[in-house]
Amino acid sequence: MGSGDQKTVRNFHPNLPRHLQQHHQGKKQEMRDVPKGCLAIKVGQGEEQQRFVVPVMYFNHPLFMQLLKEAEEEYGFDQKGTITIPCHVEEFRNVQGMIDREKSLHHRHI
Repeated sequence: MGSGDQKTVRNFHPNLPRHLQQHHQGKKQEMRDVPKGCLAIKVGQGEEQQRFVVPVMYFNHPLFMQLLKEAEEEYGFDQKGTITIPCHVEEFRNVQGMIDREKSLHHRHI
């Protein structure tokens, strides 16, 4: 085996079919645009679905936890891939605005 063969072996995922390997590599590319301390989520249902990148601290906020509870009720705990929040995009933007305003008020008082 030459050195070029070893590189191919290192990038090969033996447990994934070829079409999923390509999908997996695409996911790595997509993850690169998510800053440290943030997570990509999907919001909405069907055609309306949009991708958002949110700070991890959202996951501890009561408003966001309520959205996660709705996601659990809709999809269960076995969601594969990106977390999907099943509310309307506008509703999510309102919640996001409330969390961000609360966060900025908190920082001014410290």
